[in-house]
Parts: sequence; structure tokens; C-alpha cells
Amino acid sequence: MTTVTAPATGGHRRADKPEVSDRARAETRLGQRLVAPAVILMLIVTAFPMLRAIYLSTFDYALTAPDDRNFIGVRNYVTALTDPLFWQTTGVTVLYMVITVAIELVIGFIFAMVMHRVIFARGVIRTSILVPYGIITVVSGFAWQFAFSYQNGFINGWLPFVGDDFNWFGQTGSGIVAIMVSEIWKTTPFMSLLLLAGLAQVSEDMIEAAKVDGATWTQRLTKVILPNMRAAIMVAVLFRALDAYRIFDNIFVMTAGAVKTESISFLTYRQTIEQFQLGMGSALSVLLFLSVLLVAFLIVKLFRVDLAQARQES
Repeated sequence: MTTVTAPATGGHRRADKPEVSDRARAETRLGQRLVAPAVILMLIVTAFPMLRAIYLSTFDYALTAPDDRNFIGVRNYVTALTDPLFWQTTGVTVLYMVITVAIELVIGFIFAMVMHRVIFARGVIRTSILVPYGIITVVSGFAWQFAFSYQNGFINGWLPFVGDDFNWFGQTGSGIVAIMVSEIWKTTPFMSLLLLAGLAQVSEDMIEAAKVDGATWTQRLTKVILPNMRAAIMVAVLFRALDAYRIFDNIFVMTAGAVKTESISFLTYRQTIEQFQLGMGSALSVLLFLSVLLVAFLIVKLFRVDLAQARQES
């Protein structure tokens, strides 16, 4: 008795990689051509300053003695990485980024839902929500510095449990909180705008189908809306996290880095502008750039968004 073995069909083959459609390839090529001029221009504008910063970071170079420049290799980097002040400012910077972005993500999503669902006065509501983002950061920083002032501000009056004479900028914890509040107030509208774009991509048919199947609002949110917004959430978190990690303006205006509220950007500013240490300041700027790249890499890896799948491409 002979046994006939049927040849393996295409349906039983293990697909090592998902097929990429011609449309996806065409869109990729088009996107590359569209962004190429901007990328080239950015490289021309930023390449020299970046290379110059790397070059200066290898010298013991101060503006107070411009002729006394000594090559020291990576000693500036070693000094920075072994200084507790650098790691203290790094911790404060990460704290700023994590807390502000998390709160902005929640509040921004609520605002995005309101702007997406509202029927009457939609333009007025969207404009009102986006007003803080249109204000210059320095101006909003001065406004919040006045609001938190224990002499003539109104925050202490709104929070009777802290006392009328409580100095928000006199200690590290409260100073960081005040800076975070000003940052959240200013940039939450930007987060909500990005999330609103993601909400617009969620199919209403899918939501209605979930309703018909008896899904509760929480189930529709966690099983339908948020999974289909994953790409938009990643972009919103990425943009805001990179911006929050480089926080400078509010710190400069509200505390000037006092009581251990300074970030890496502010530490770089103090070394370069206030103390005229171009070598150390350049090394700190390079470390800031590398840490920003690391943050971006971690966020992209955390979300693991397949952009082709997000476009519903095969």
C-alpha cells in the first residue's frame, strides 16, 4: 500500500515576514521624497553646531581665557558622569518628564474626547482648550510664578491647608510641583490636539458594533478606542516626552534652578553661559543629546507600533 503525500500548499507555509503591499511601498517612497528636503536642510543647519560641540567637549576651554585651550579628550565626560550633581539633575529631569507627560496624557485624552464628541459650539470649545498652548512659555511661566507667590499670589488662598505664607519656591518638592503645574497647563492642549487626530481615525462602525454586542463604555474604551489609537498615543507621548526632557523656560523663570529644581538643560546653560565653561558645557549638551535619543528609542520600543498595521495595510 502506497502513501501519497500531498504537496504543501501556500496556506501551510510559515510566513517569515508579512507581505508589504505595493501601496505601502509607494507611500514609503513618496514619504521619503517629501521629507528629504527638510532632512537635508536640518542636517545642514544642525550638523556644524553638533560637530562643533563634540569638538569643544574634548577641550578644557573657558571664555575667560580664550587663548588657554588644552586638549583633554573625554575628561569632561568623565567629570560630568562622576559628578553627583549631574545625576541629581538627571533624576529631576526624568521626574519632570514622567509625571507631566502622564498627567497630560490623561487630561489631554479627556479634552480630546470632549472636542471629538461635542456637537454644539465645537469651534468655541476647541479654541478655548487650545488657548494656553498659544501663549509664550516665558509669559506663562511669569504668570504661574505670580500665582504661586506667597506674597501676592492666589494659589495659597485656594489651598487653605498650605497656609497663606507658604513659600512654594523655598523647597525642592513644592518648587518642582509649581514648575510641573505650569508645564502641564501650557502643553496639555498640544497633547489633546494629537490625541484628537488619533480619535478621528477610530471607526465609528467598530464602536457601534461593540455597543450592539453589549460592551460597556469601559470595554469600548479599552478594547476598541485605545488599541486603535496606539500609533497616535505613541506620537503624542514621544513628542511631549522629548520636549519635557529638555525643559528649560519654566525653570529659568520660576526658580532659576534654585533649591535643586534645575534640569540637565539648565545645568548646561549654567556651565556654558553663566560660568563660561565651553568645554564642560559642550560635553553636557552632547550628553543631553544622547539621553534624548535614548528616551526616544525606549518610547518607540515600549509601544511597538506597526505603522503599516495602523494604516490597515496588509
